Amino acid sequence: MVKLHEVCRQVRSKNAGPFWVTVDLFFDGPENYARYRDAFGLSADVVAKAFGADPALVKRFAVDYLSVVKISYPRKAPQGGAVERDMHSGQQYVRLLDTELS
Repeated sequence: MVKLHEVCRQVRSKNAGPFWVTVDLFFDGPENYARYRDAFGLSADVVAKAFGADPALVKRFAVDYLSVVKISYPRKAPQGGAVERDMHSGQQYVRLLDTELS
């Protein structure tokens, strides 16, 4: 089984406003992008389970000319709450690195 970190040159996460997080998947080339961009491991159900989100609210954007998939999901609580542990959501991508794609 191929894992996400094996076919991406970079994976990052960041805020997409105070209520959403975006994960950017930069595939290591157009071949792996074409092979895995629609993989079950990157489906709304799998991503929602990893982040505790509603699958109906997970959004996916494929950027073919860049070999990038962007996945956005709503934060559990707005950015900047009293118990915030990752204010900029810069560490959230780690949950997907070992996701099996095939």
